[in-house]
Parts: sequence; C-alpha cells; structure tokens
Amino acid sequence: MKLFAMIRNFRDDEAGAVTVDWVVLTAAIVGLGIAVMAAVSNGLDSLSGKIETQLSSQTVSTTF
Repeated sequence: MKLFAMIRNFRDDEAGAVTVDWVVLTAAIVGLGIAVMAAVSNGLDSLSGKIETQLSSQTVSTTF
C-alpha cells in the first residue's frame, strides 16, 4: 500500500509544473530576441555604414 500511495502522491504533485512553464516562457523570449536581432542586423549594418561615410567626410573648423 505504501508504494501505491507514493506513486499516487508523485502523480498528483504539481510543484514542477511551474518550473516547466517558466522554462518554456524563457525559451520563447530568448527565441523572440534572436529573431528580432536577425531582422534588425541587416538594417543596422547599412545604417552604421552610412553614418561612417557621413562622419568621415566632415571637417572640423579650427579658426574663429
């Protein structure tokens, strides 16, 4: 009887279910972050190239 009670208690215990929920939620957030990073990286490379070109063509006036 004690073995069946232990099995029933293990089956009915839901303490680990919250952990599984958090792991799935965290994995979804990490996946979303990677997807956003992949989508933004191409535009960011282009923008940084344009900024570099603009700044390298600028001159600083030292006379007042």
